[in-house]
Amino acid sequence: MLGVLVNGAAVAIGSLIGLLFSKGIKEKVRITVMNGLALCVVLIGLSGSQKGKDISFIIISMVIGAIIGEIIDIDDRLRKLGDKLQNKFKDKGGKFSEGFVAATLLMCVGAMSIVGSLESGLTGNHSTLYAKAILDGFAAIIFASAYGVGVLFASISIILYQGLIVLSASLLKGILIASVVDNITAVGSLLILGLGFNMLGMTKIKVANLIPSMLIPFLYQLIINLIR
Repeated sequence: MLGVLVNGAAVAIGSLIGLLFSKGIKEKVRITVMNGLALCVVLIGLSGSQKGKDISFIIISMVIGAIIGEIIDIDDRLRKLGDKLQNKFKDKGGKFSEGFVAATLLMCVGAMSIVGSLESGLTGNHSTLYAKAILDGFAAIIFASAYGVGVLFASISIILYQGLIVLSASLLKGILIASVVDNITAVGSLLILGLGFNMLGMTKIKVANLIPSMLIPFLYQLIINLIR
């Protein structure tokens, strides 16, 4: 869990720095840096999406996951959670819900988050999560300066989400074979790609409603193992 805690702390610290110096960062600088980060997000999404070898299976996973996500409407639930937190903590500046949702998705749904947590749980190697902590920390500074205190609460999402993967990994060694991890990584990277496009203002994809797609490769392998 050490890597997870370091990652969460980096986001919290980065958010506090961003809030502290938000007025000192010029709007044009913030926009340019945000666009630069968005391009980095697109690059991460593109590189990770190449992990999946079975394109047909990835397409099926996305379709099934999208249907489940729309029925549950995860995007709406996340935004309502953000609104409740905003009302509770009386955020007067920034866009609390938008910042909370965007930061949570960016820092939780992706190749580094999944693979790093699996490595941490299966082998005790935290190097990927340490690298992710550095990236997330810098991203949190800019996000918090633009969106406000909502980004700070993404650190809680990171600890809960990645912590669950770490704790579950050792119990699921028989299911989390290389092909399953690759497919989960590929699907998650496509979600990151969509988030990058949203950040650039090119699309308005409900990325949160596609999150269940990442579970389909795992559930498929679980069913195969049970049949065998």
